[in-house]
Amino acid sequence: MTNSPQTVTSVLVANRGEIARRIFATCRRMGLGAVAVYSDADAESPHIAEADAAVRLPGNTPAETYLRADLLIAAAQATGADAVHPGYGFLSENAEFARAVVAAGLVWIGPPAAAIEEMGSKVAAKKMMDAAGVPVLAELDPDEVTEDQLPVLIKASAGGGGRGMRVVRTVAELPGQLEGARREAESAFGDPTVFCERYLETGRHIEVQVMADTHGTIWAVGERECSIQRRHQKVVEEAPSPLVERIDAQGLLDGAAAGAGGRVVPGGMRDRLFEAARQAAAAIGYTGAGTVEFLADESGEFFFLEMNTRLQVEHPVTECTTGLDLVQLQLEIAQGAHLDPEPPEMHGHSIEVRLYAEDPAQDWQPQSGTVHHIDLPSVAAEFDLLERPGVRLDSGVVDGSVVGVHYDPMLAKVISYGRTRDEAARLLAGALHRARIHGLATNRDLLVRVLRHPAFLAGDTDTAFFATHGLDALAAPLVAGVDEELAVVAAALADAAANRARAGVLAGAPSGWRNLPSQSQHKSYESRTSGVHEVGYRFTRSGVEVAGVEGLELISAAPGEVVLAVPGPHGPVRRRFAVARYGDLVCVDSALGPVALTRLPRFTDPADQVATGSLLAPMPGTVIRLGAEVGSTVTAGQPILWLEAMKMEHTIAAPAAGVLSAVNVEVGRQVEVGAVLAVVDPATEDHEQR
Repeated sequence: MTNSPQTVTSVLVANRGEIARRIFATCRRMGLGAVAVYSDADAESPHIAEADAAVRLPGNTPAETYLRADLLIAAAQATGADAVHPGYGFLSENAEFARAVVAAGLVWIGPPAAAIEEMGSKVAAKKMMDAAGVPVLAELDPDEVTEDQLPVLIKASAGGGGRGMRVVRTVAELPGQLEGARREAESAFGDPTVFCERYLETGRHIEVQVMADTHGTIWAVGERECSIQRRHQKVVEEAPSPLVERIDAQGLLDGAAAGAGGRVVPGGMRDRLFEAARQAAAAIGYTGAGTVEFLADESGEFFFLEMNTRLQVEHPVTECTTGLDLVQLQLEIAQGAHLDPEPPEMHGHSIEVRLYAEDPAQDWQPQSGTVHHIDLPSVAAEFDLLERPGVRLDSGVVDGSVVGVHYDPMLAKVISYGRTRDEAARLLAGALHRARIHGLATNRDLLVRVLRHPAFLAGDTDTAFFATHGLDALAAPLVAGVDEELAVVAAALADAAANRARAGVLAGAPSGWRNLPSQSQHKSYESRTSGVHEVGYRFTRSGVEVAGVEGLELISAAPGEVVLAVPGPHGPVRRRFAVARYGDLVCVDSALGPVALTRLPRFTDPADQVATGSLLAPMPGTVIRLGAEVGSTVTAGQPILWLEAMKMEHTIAAPAAGVLSAVNVEVGRQVEVGAVLAVVDPATEDHEQR
């Protein structure tokens, strides 16, 4: 079967969120029509508003919506679209979907179905590359793994993105981990097939972007390094690879010194990577965009991991360092266009980070809820190429977007381009530091700390980065101590100004003003990371007095902004704090960094209290398994139940040893965040003696 070139006038994107918006942007620049699809959960998603037409996919889960090939093809036919772009994830690496698209008379924006089949199966791809002489990590049969082969990595055969991936360090835990991995793979990709390979604790994740036309030209466009990962999912990606740059630079030095006893390197690492990637693409008659992934060591040796037969999440860093619009090339190749004999040379450096709604300090716990406000003041482009140093934003959310539990919690990709790697890192860290992201906990603080870390700036970025440098330190908030206290004071004074602005009489008088000296007013706030903060303040004829802060001068206070003169050893320094309120949530942004606070009520309602030992739902989700019965004796850390949310499984464990006195849910129950799932009565001395 071949995908015969034909003219494309309108493209249906069989995807959602950020990647749908990214593809639509190129369609607009090319003068093409754009068609969206959406689930019920995505009914207000911004990608719908940017399409010429949109078709509802009834339901919420991927299996009901974005994994339904029949509904996607029907949507294309109903809207007059003549091409389908799968984006990434969902059905992007599903050969049967590609065949169905072509059989319906539509243009498939991707490689031939046979190529997807051969490389989409990671098991078959490894065997093919092994036969071609490319080093591979041997595949292991999950049912035959032995103690001496541990640790092993379970991987989904039909997809990536961390779904279906588990590290197993003991034979005893292998059956349970295999079961969980198969469920995740089935939920995310519609295929439960998994396999095992040896797990290397450290290494470099290097990948090569390939682009091939239908006339035999195959480009190795450039390499990317994506070594900093969490849960086997990339968090920071960059081009070019600092490892490849170092290895090739050392090779040049060694070659120049060969006459004085230096060693001659037979081909640089980049050349060898590019050759292996082109070889992989040629072996299966590949066309379109694809990525060949390798695991490398510090000496420059590498092993084939897999080939992703689609556009990658991290494609913008290649675009920024080559000047190519990879989506445009995909669309042109699908219509029979010729590539030039050679791709453009890479220039400068680009770094991308994935901004997730998650809490790294709480085992990367995903978050759901409303994005009240998102703004990166220094963004120079959205979904477009950067022609000079700056920051690009590819976002799937806008103000008011709701992050649900059915899909990946990535909010946006933030990408920088600089003339040097140091410049790119500095630009990106600065943009994230100044960003205003209100409503959900995110990994923003961690990203800034990574980008400013000495090891990152030195290019020491292997897959054990978080373990090596301490997740606790990297996930720590950007603002703490005295700086956080200033933000809390600003929140209190802004709230006081807001109260006066709403007053029916004497609105111009200071909050709590008395003709004679009086006691301080008090406000309480809670920080997710540092606990409860009490602020005592009193307005006087000369300004404001804040308990515990001597010499603080109030320059101005309005509901949305407070300016303080902060005392210091060399004199006062003016600090400007922007304050935004969303119900009880108060967000304070300044040059010091972001602070999110919850305004606490003066009196607590007893009905809001929960019993000691209660297990609360950390996020909305679906109960998929129960691990213990009421009356069971449980140990601290023992799994009590499992939730599925955002295409991942999450274990809810006993907080302490004791007796499981209540289970308030059953398998299949949808729960909201904060719901009491179960109760463990802590073990007492009397109970332990019995």
